[in-house]
Amino acid sequence: MPRKMVKEMSNQEKLLEIKNLKQHFKVGKSTVKAVDGLTFDIKKGETFGLVGESGCGKSTTGRTIIRLYDATDGEVIFKGEDVHGKKSAKDLKKFNRKMQMIFQDPYASLNPRMTVADIIAEGIDIHNLAESKQARMDKVHELLETVGLNKEHANRYPHEFSGGQRQRIGIARALAVDPEFIIADEPISALDVSIQAQVVNLMKKLQREKGLTYLFIAHDLSMVKYISDRIGVMYRGQIVELAESEELYRNPLHSYTQSLLSAIPLPDPEYERSRQRMVYDPEKNLPENGEERILREVSDGHWVACTEEEYNKLKKTVTV
Repeated sequence: MPRKMVKEMSNQEKLLEIKNLKQHFKVGKSTVKAVDGLTFDIKKGETFGLVGESGCGKSTTGRTIIRLYDATDGEVIFKGEDVHGKKSAKDLKKFNRKMQMIFQDPYASLNPRMTVADIIAEGIDIHNLAESKQARMDKVHELLETVGLNKEHANRYPHEFSGGQRQRIGIARALAVDPEFIIADEPISALDVSIQAQVVNLMKKLQREKGLTYLFIAHDLSMVKYISDRIGVMYRGQIVELAESEELYRNPLHSYTQSLLSAIPLPDPEYERSRQRMVYDPEKNLPENGEERILREVSDGHWVACTEEEYNKLKKTVTV
């Protein structure tokens, strides 16, 4: 990312602030700490990528932010208001219009018994955004064309569409209530590679046209780099590294981030023959003195989970 853009982004207002967010689940007599103390913010108009292996807690983070789960502890502040604070039904309805979600599975997230028109218009109906049946259908047709489908698709059912088309319908449904913030929970992982790029390009186009802010959750670091302004790398319920997209790829500092990047294949036979994949072993990466690793800012906007001793070493090696 050009330095000028980085500076402009640093001056943007914070749309969402996550403060020490925890989401713990009781499983029998034990407790699973799916999210265990996340702190980060998302600026208005940016795409914040959240990446990590399956089971690291990234999807749970998204669902907790949008209040599909009640937080165990911590705060989610959206436009200055606590998402998990006490809210009336009217306040919750207002909040739900501002924040929407695109789900991972385009096959399971659409009701097979509903037409595409009714699926897209569900939010319009709930929030009374159409003055008449004709206005409702006009809005549905507009949304279908916005996501690259035809208005003739409105009376069809989900089973008549491909995975990529279904995900476009899911995007149209999210856009129907004119949200400010969209959580995209691995929206391309169930799609063919050729279709993935189309959906991501559509999301980027919509962001430019509508001024949207995204939390883009994924495990594919190469695609996350393409769409994200900043990236948080998540491991076992915690963020271990956070930086601007280009900086994270150019200068990964945490060994877990390095292992993820080493697994990305490149269309270069010579490179692939010699590529050595790093395997992250948490047991071999325990701090020698037993000190807890916390997120520390090693360079401007580049945060790494490290001890005080590791922090001092990183400060000496980091490139500006």
